[in-house]
Amino acid sequence: MTARALRTGLRATLAAACLAAPACAPAATPSFEQVRAAYRSSDTLLLDRHGQPVQTVRTDLRARRGAWVGLAQVSPALQAAAIASEDQRFLQHAGVDWAAVAGAAIGRAHAGGTRGASTITMQLAGLLDPDLALTKGGRSVGTKIEQAAAALRLERSWSKDQILEAWLNLVPFRGEQVGVGAMSRSLFQKAPSGLNAEESAIAAALLRAPNAPPAVVGRRACGVLKAQGRADACATAQGFAELVLAEPASASADAAEQLAPHFARQVLKAASKTAPPAVLRTTLDAGTQRRARDVLRQQLAELRDRDVEDGAGVVLDNASGDVLAWVGSGGGLSQAAAVDAVVAPRQAGSTLKPFLYEQAIEQRWLTAASVLDDAPTRLHTPSGLYIPQDYDHDFKGLVTVRTALGSSLNVPAVRTAVMVS
Repeated sequence: MTARALRTGLRATLAAACLAAPACAPAATPSFEQVRAAYRSSDTLLLDRHGQPVQTVRTDLRARRGAWVGLAQVSPALQAAAIASEDQRFLQHAGVDWAAVAGAAIGRAHAGGTRGASTITMQLAGLLDPDLALTKGGRSVGTKIEQAAAALRLERSWSKDQILEAWLNLVPFRGEQVGVGAMSRSLFQKAPSGLNAEESAIAAALLRAPNAPPAVVGRRACGVLKAQGRADACATAQGFAELVLAEPASASADAAEQLAPHFARQVLKAASKTAPPAVLRTTLDAGTQRRARDVLRQQLAELRDRDVEDGAGVVLDNASGDVLAWVGSGGGLSQAAAVDAVVAPRQAGSTLKPFLYEQAIEQRWLTAASVLDDAPTRLHTPSGLYIPQDYDHDFKGLVTVRTALGSSLNVPAVRTAVMVS
């Protein structure tokens, strides 16, 4: 049987199968616009009150997906490599590559035949409909027919550019990296528009076996380059594959400045009743947040030799109550950077002192210039003897209320508490 006769027979077989089964029954094919609108990044981007990015937070742990990447933002080298690897006649066929199907049928008729015939459009059909996706046991004949029928429907309503764009955004690459955006930034630390021929060949090689060993990926990348007439770049691609894939993919696909990790956690916790949005505008002011962070770090650095290990700060708009800045820790200077000291439970301690002195001044017991004695004292309480001390275990003697409050001295505060109560 000639190849043309075999292709004709396969088309007839698919048509007959469609008549005998619900596989080719009219089905709702989503539009490209619907698929793109339903797409969600695995991260939520927080914006400040002016629309400036302040934080990116991972909100979907099932897979890592970046923002949707338009085809115009994908390098021509990667587009060409993906087509060369997965579907060389992508631009010519109408969803099913009958020549490849015939070749696969002939290959399986002989011992050791392994050639596949899944087109990019058929793969996209499987990505859009989980029932058509490849399972561990492979696809049944009926599933393959359904997938081919779905691919034919897609080609009738989508353009080739739309099919390629959606496939590149939905296809798994390596590990948890799904889509060209997450893959490019995680593996190559660059946007998809910047991938060169060797990097693109490596990415295309991952499509067949996302978790293959680096050496295997390197050999397949070489095959992709040879299919493009770039055999001279094989050595570079193989070496680069070993280097890039030797370590696990980076957990972060976004290299943007991260300004408000603790605030982001609080905001997303409040919004946890619904699916996290892709973009969330907040009351923060990026400039104020950055200044508050820098001031806190400067103060911590200056006080390091005085056993001050961490701090936090919040800036509020008194008129509206909006949070303009929220710094939960000293960041790299902190031994517990993930702990949000803004909301962490703690004793009220010195935060009560301004109110204590305010009460004493309001009741006319003291003025800001009144003198208090910062000297050892003992107080009998229901729970036992209380001996107040300062953090430096020193005493300053006679000090004004102004100095006692500014230095956060404990003994004068205790004497004032006794006075007003």
